[in-house]
Amino acid sequence: MRWENLTTESDGHNRTADVALFGADAVTTRTFDTPEFRGITFHEVRARSIINRVPGASRMPFEWTVNPYRGCSHACVYCFARKTHSYLDLDTGLGFDSQIVVKVNAPDLLRRQLGSRRWLGEHIAMGTNVDCYQRAEGRYRLMPGILGALRDHANPFSILTKGTLILRDLDLLVQASEVTDVGISVSVGFTDPALWRTVEPGTPSPERRLDAVRTLTEHGIDVGVLMAPVIPFLSDHPAQLRATVRAIAASGASSVTPLVLHLRPGAREWFMAWLGQHHPHLVRRYERLYAEGAYAPKWYQRRITRQVHDLAQEYGIGPARAGMPRRIPEPVEPMEPVSEPTQLSFI
Repeated sequence: MRWENLTTESDGHNRTADVALFGADAVTTRTFDTPEFRGITFHEVRARSIINRVPGASRMPFEWTVNPYRGCSHACVYCFARKTHSYLDLDTGLGFDSQIVVKVNAPDLLRRQLGSRRWLGEHIAMGTNVDCYQRAEGRYRLMPGILGALRDHANPFSILTKGTLILRDLDLLVQASEVTDVGISVSVGFTDPALWRTVEPGTPSPERRLDAVRTLTEHGIDVGVLMAPVIPFLSDHPAQLRATVRAIAASGASSVTPLVLHLRPGAREWFMAWLGQHHPHLVRRYERLYAEGAYAPKWYQRRITRQVHDLAQEYGIGPARAGMPRRIPEPVEPMEPVSEPTQLSFI
């Protein structure tokens, strides 16, 4: 792995930094012989910065992110963040699922950066790259310290997650919501159990995620559902869309926002290999649908969005409105640190 020479990917002007983020001796590698962590390797690092700037060209309604982990044991075959593992010479397939980078100093570092006079208290989005409530969080418990720092500084934040472990931190979320704007979105793209077991094998079931939505809502926290991804030819049949929106509405979610599957480099190769193994008859259809790049054609995206919004209206929930703090759109890759000369590239 390229620990010694790893630097920021870009400073936004097509220039690459030339200062190493940390030396190889700053990495501690661990494995745990327990059923939930068997086959997973953890690389513990001490980050130099934890608040990352979203690229300037991004259309996202937030500018800053915090990501305590890199790699994700959710093992979603479509995860766009897979490519980030290649920056470490790690495999973007099984390596992304099983080689997890842990920023063990994230809570302390965040508290220090939030207290800096340079920090202006802007909104911070979490879970926009990999899930901050993935399995590793059960052992490393970074999020309670992160949430506590955000609460103590009354700093607005949002979380996007597939992890029901978020309920462990319910009290902290309630406390934070009393002093600042807290936005929670849970990702549920479909409710088909057979599809879930093969495409998102490391995640809690969609039913359990919607139970988490219900619990959060019952405690006064407004929760939206990111219906992502809608997978062409596998979860986009009108009856499937209806079943998913109906279940989302029953959970008490305040909004539903659909997002069609996108296949960026790194994720595309892994997903297409999975598709060829599980649904070989769809390979040619995907090659045609995604012939122009990472995104499905606009006509297809508009069709899915219209169908989901119509169903949401029928079931009494609405799409997230532009500008709502609890709307968490498509994940993005953070770039620049807020207060350090170099950025930790472990997103």
